[in-house]
Amino acid sequence: MASQAAAAGFRAAVAVQIVTPDPLLPLSGGVGPSSPATSKQGELTVRALVLEEGGNRVAIVGADFLGFPALLGDKVRAMVHAIPPQNILIGATHTHSGPDCYGFPDGKGGTGADMKYLESVCARMAQAIHEAAAKLQPARLKIATGKAEGKIAYNYYAEPLYDPRCHVIQALDDSGQAIATLVNYAIHPEVIGNRRGICSPDLAGPLYDRIAERGGGAALFMNSALGGMVTADNRRPGGGEANDWAECQRIGRLLADEALRIVADAPVQHAPRIFCAARSIELPVDSPLMRQLLQALPAAHVPTASGDAVTTRLNLLNVGNAQILTIPGEALPNIGFYLKRKMRGEHNLLFGLTNDAFGYILAKEDFDSFDRYAYISRTSLGERAGPIFVEEALDLVRTSPAPQTLATN
Repeated sequence: MASQAAAAGFRAAVAVQIVTPDPLLPLSGGVGPSSPATSKQGELTVRALVLEEGGNRVAIVGADFLGFPALLGDKVRAMVHAIPPQNILIGATHTHSGPDCYGFPDGKGGTGADMKYLESVCARMAQAIHEAAAKLQPARLKIATGKAEGKIAYNYYAEPLYDPRCHVIQALDDSGQAIATLVNYAIHPEVIGNRRGICSPDLAGPLYDRIAERGGGAALFMNSALGGMVTADNRRPGGGEANDWAECQRIGRLLADEALRIVADAPVQHAPRIFCAARSIELPVDSPLMRQLLQALPAAHVPTASGDAVTTRLNLLNVGNAQILTIPGEALPNIGFYLKRKMRGEHNLLFGLTNDAFGYILAKEDFDSFDRYAYISRTSLGERAGPIFVEEALDLVRTSPAPQTLATN
């Protein structure tokens, strides 16, 4: 079996870099001033999984931040020469307990972002990609989709309106040992939040540790369609919420255990093929708040000269019998369900907050339609952005090759 993988030329490797600031920096939970940090729980990391087949090489990068804007992502891509820039997918886990990567105004004429620190994060992210590319080895894949059971996530606005499916991609070496396990699931890692003064990867940290402890190799967590408002189910039976590291450990370990359960009996794909496409799209900025922010934030994507649109990049990635689409923000669950239903893989994954993070992405029917969606409507690009994104994404699906089926691996 190992010779089959080698003959097909499929290779994989992973690398991890710690990026916890020292000294600690203010913590960002979204639009508005950051909060002072006084301690840490777990380490913030950037994680790069590099895959190669038939001359195609891609990097999937996960970073423990609220979001990672394209301006920073492009700095990383400019430092990497072993992989085409359009084949480097950079996503944020969306922890609400990490430093500000955007430069949100602090209300005093300044910001909580530290540009020197962000430059160091870009350098370490590029280093992780280089390290993974340098140690590529013959590999095989296991890919699986299943419902993650247990008290993990729920929709704060409408409890059952979320996608419980967990998608898992696991790379194995010639001996069958796991090199890396990628977990794709929709959830806000905001158990701790930014107001408790604790710098933390939140539930993603315990997920990484649990997967490594159980022989799953280095883990990546790529978020999905988590908008409106799919969050960690840290509700206490008697009321209130658990907002501590112990609850991060409970949820992160449970999600890790479920991911490993889901992928355990998946068939091995010995000769998975890779296809990666990229497309630039323009999204209108109709929200006054978002227009103001995009023009003011030092680390945000710069709008066009007219100030009424942003340009961002979509990726479509086929890996074996899986198809992946990137989302430059927090798509609501109904958009996520719709995209997955129209995609062409035997397993369809969405990487939210990837290549950019422009707030919430809503269907036009949902935009500003009822009180629950007032905040997410205000912090989205506007009514037109969602439909344009969906049409562009599905056109990319239609005009790209379909993934392999399991029978062709």
